[in-house]
Amino acid sequence: MCDTFVALPSVTSGNTILAKNSDREPNEAQAIVRFGAADHSEKTLKATYIEIPQAKHTFEVILSKPFWIWGAEMGVNEKGVAIGNEAVFTRIPFAKKNNGLLGMDLLRIALERADSATAAAKCITDHLETYGQDAMSGYHDKNFYYHNSFLIADPTSAIVLETVDRHWALKKVKDYRSISNGLTLESDFDDSSKGLREFSEKSGRLKHGANLSFREAFSDRFFTYMSKCTVRRQTTEGGVRANSKLDARTAMGILRSHGAHDGPGFSPTISSMGSVCLHAKGPVTPSQTTGSMVAELRPNGKHTVWLTGSAAPCLSLFKPVYFGSADPGVLAGVPTAAPDASLWWRHELLHRRALRDYPRMHQLIREEYDRLENDFMRKDIEAHQTKDTGDLTKNAFHEGDLVLARMLKLETRDPGLMSLIYNLQWKAWNNKCGLAV
Repeated sequence: MCDTFVALPSVTSGNTILAKNSDREPNEAQAIVRFGAADHSEKTLKATYIEIPQAKHTFEVILSKPFWIWGAEMGVNEKGVAIGNEAVFTRIPFAKKNNGLLGMDLLRIALERADSATAAAKCITDHLETYGQDAMSGYHDKNFYYHNSFLIADPTSAIVLETVDRHWALKKVKDYRSISNGLTLESDFDDSSKGLREFSEKSGRLKHGANLSFREAFSDRFFTYMSKCTVRRQTTEGGVRANSKLDARTAMGILRSHGAHDGPGFSPTISSMGSVCLHAKGPVTPSQTTGSMVAELRPNGKHTVWLTGSAAPCLSLFKPVYFGSADPGVLAGVPTAAPDASLWWRHELLHRRALRDYPRMHQLIREEYDRLENDFMRKDIEAHQTKDTGDLTKNAFHEGDLVLARMLKLETRDPGLMSLIYNLQWKAWNNKCGLAV
């Protein structure tokens, strides 16, 4: 499960802010990567499952993506277009032939090719209509298929795009908006795919001549309810409304929210699917926030992409990444299926140790990381004033590594009595990936 929200300059300190938590399987490492702008002579590119025509030119992109997938959960391009996508659950079945594009593939294609939010939405819908989205999205769960929604932003505008099969509807954002794992568009969408009404009626989701609500026609109510997406949307949108001039620091705080469980007594053992910062527990809560992003999109083209490159934003450090600067993929290392020297897996050892002694470890980790984040943000502001980001990205990753190394030397205390199911589930996840906690 995931959460994405956007705030336009009318409700921020002057920049468009798009933020996302990517929730995936606990052992599904997420990579930070950057691909430079390029001219292409090859005719096709291989997405996760299928080949499609390659563009003659692609823009520079900064992405956060599951290590095994071509596409990405979230990202930004050099033109200031940022996108986050969400799994949405509908009543339209899949053929399960893996002959389509993942929502993550569609996201990366749009970032590589579009110079505005409007152009990105058009790029996604064109490819959706041509290739469909019959593509398996699970890591170990090979039956995990879903349709997608997208929140697309640039420095001055944003669009909500929701899809089902090869059909879609979209609505322009006013001030702010959040999306989660459920369809939200009613009948007041601004544009839609050709033949959407006919498709709705033919599939038995709409009575002939009735008012077409995209959500009512296609939403799978059971899985949408079980995902607790409405609860999380209330948290993210409430967080934006509570701040008259949202900034990146506040956006990070929203991504770290545990909803109704926030407070000194929070423990991951009491977390639920209603938590924006999602902690996996077992069969009812099988997903974990495995990566987070806050993108500051500036009209002058000098964008800052804040990325954790690690799981659990409540225990993670956001680091600034800039276009044309140090490669975050080199600094963080690209993770693989098993524990390795990448940032994601090194931090995962700290994360899983902290789960056993959460209140104490959370306080210690946050004291260190809050100090660094405040320093990074001060330097980021100064860099945009002087128009020189210099070695900020390289230094931020280096300083984060030093703190991580110190944190890994801390002894965790005996957790005492914890949920038996919780303990057994995390033991199983640790054994499956070979991580010695």
